[in-house]
Amino acid sequence: MDRFAAMTAFARVAETRSFSDAARRLGTSKSVVSRQIMALEADLGARLFHRTTRSMTLTEAGEGYYERVVRVLADVDDANLSVTRLQAAPRGRLRVNAPMSFGVRHLASAIPDFLALHPEVEIHMTMNDRFVDLVDEGYDVAVRIGRLMDSALVARKLAPLRRVVCGSPAYLAARGVPRTPADLAGHECLGYSNMTTTDEWSFIGTDGRPVSVEVRGRLRVNNGDALRLAALRGLGLVIQPSFIVGADLQAGTLIGVLPDAVAQDGAIYAVYPHSRHLSPKVRAFVDFLAERFGPRPAWDRIE
Repeated sequence: MDRFAAMTAFARVAETRSFSDAARRLGTSKSVVSRQIMALEADLGARLFHRTTRSMTLTEAGEGYYERVVRVLADVDDANLSVTRLQAAPRGRLRVNAPMSFGVRHLASAIPDFLALHPEVEIHMTMNDRFVDLVDEGYDVAVRIGRLMDSALVARKLAPLRRVVCGSPAYLAARGVPRTPADLAGHECLGYSNMTTTDEWSFIGTDGRPVSVEVRGRLRVNNGDALRLAALRGLGLVIQPSFIVGADLQAGTLIGVLPDAVAQDGAIYAVYPHSRHLSPKVRAFVDFLAERFGPRPAWDRIE
């Protein structure tokens, strides 16, 4: 048995949940992939997949094995690429996905600078706020905000994620400044409808544990920039990342409240699939974004 080929076949089956799809990606036949998986299971003495006529899922042993296999395959890819990486200039088409607000506000101005540095690269970027499957939809890299849930992706932190509760000076003068999360019951709280719980905002309690507060407001929107504009007009309070409201906080057109109570979990990441070679164009783009935004991004700087 070619162990490396079998491990590669296993990883593709684990990602696609299909022998046929894995075979297509590997450029081989379904029967070859099936034999590789059977030989690998026999060699390991453990079943890696639960198989039925309608579905295929990883066993507990398979899940643990997959986590290690993808790291091994990625290390082999890096080792192979390292031989030519220093000589290879980034080139070719780079497919990028990003959330709408971050893409418009920050990536749109960064990409021309990247393209100026790498004249043989072209970028095809889509911006939306839905979940995108990088492997199925053929993206090379994506920017993701918050906590990462997908262990099948390699992630590199680009910048911290800081969330802020804020409102306009006029709103706060009229309705008062909330001193505790419980005070939000008396406020108009404008909701981001892409959140699972639009009517609950999460904070850190006095005991250091997470606490959810029920809030109400007359506006729900699935875009952070629309909520920012509503807050600037004095419609209510918002809880938004500083990459959207940072300039307003710096200018004083929005005022932050409850700074010590807001949970700061997650970050801004560049992510790409384990199964894809970290090509020079992807590496160059991720390195560029990490340097551009860095540990102290411009939107969080108070001059």
